[in-house]
Amino acid sequence: MTSRLSSENLHASCVALDGRAVLISGPSGSGKSDLALRLLDRGFILVSDDRTIIRKDGGKLIASVPDAIKGKLEVRGIGIVDVDQLQDAPIALVVELTTEIPRLPDDSRERQILGIGVPLISVDATTASAPSKVALALDRLGLRF
Repeated sequence: MTSRLSSENLHASCVALDGRAVLISGPSGSGKSDLALRLLDRGFILVSDDRTIIRKDGGKLIASVPDAIKGKLEVRGIGIVDVDQLQDAPIALVVELTTEIPRLPDDSRERQILGIGVPLISVDATTASAPSKVALALDRLGLRF
């Protein structure tokens, strides 16, 4: 990735709450779609599942969905389902799915996307508390967004 790019198509899911998008990244099978589904149950709305288009808009990053998968969510064991979907949302947080979770992480962690730093947290998607951790992290951003 270079800062000269103006958009990128990432292997990530994305949901939003109150106009703030959460980009969920991780390897195939790590639970991106499952975590997105659990966040939908908490009032989030789907931006995209599995593939997310990121573009620069001034100093912000905007997430959107490729047309072919708009409003679609893969639910393992059930299949592809239709859900409500938001077209564009500014990215406020990146969630990295991993089983290696630091006990007391550095609050200044961020992921560079298209040359813009976005706050980053690590979450184990298989834990029951994963959606709560994402919501808490988004709340902690408060006025920093």
